Amino acid sequence: MARNARHAKILEIIGAQEIETQEELCAELAAQGMQVTQATVSRDIKDLHLIKLKGTQKRFRYASLREHEGGVSEKLRALFQACVIKITPVRNQIVVKTLPGSGANAGVVIDGLAYAEVVGSIAGDDTVLLICETDEAGKTVAERLSALVKEIC
Repeated sequence: MARNARHAKILEIIGAQEIETQEELCAELAAQGMQVTQATVSRDIKDLHLIKLKGTQKRFRYASLREHEGGVSEKLRALFQACVIKITPVRNQIVVKTLPGSGANAGVVIDGLAYAEVVGSIAGDDTVLLICETDEAGKTVAERLSALVKEIC
């Protein structure tokens, strides 16, 4: 089976339903006529830069980091990774600490992500403050941003 076709199918599956484990993803691929091993799925997860987010029906679910990135380029993501020091959720707000002079750059990246849960942001010299709709949205956005910082390009 072609790797690109399998990757497209994986993204389609995780976009349509909550998949928590590699075994569940293997089973769903098999149900759709794609027989793969767990080792192959593991490599695909790494290649696709899938992350785990809190699910609504299951404890966690796989998600594509790309689906949460809006129009942010690889270069801007690398800048974000290099300048962010700490991400702290505080109820419905998130404080993003950056290297001195990098707050505005981090703010541009965050605004480019266009997270629906974020209702506003303020960037300073070394800090970005995000305001989310709910406390839960604050936690979710903080998890996404933390995953973006940890992603290895």
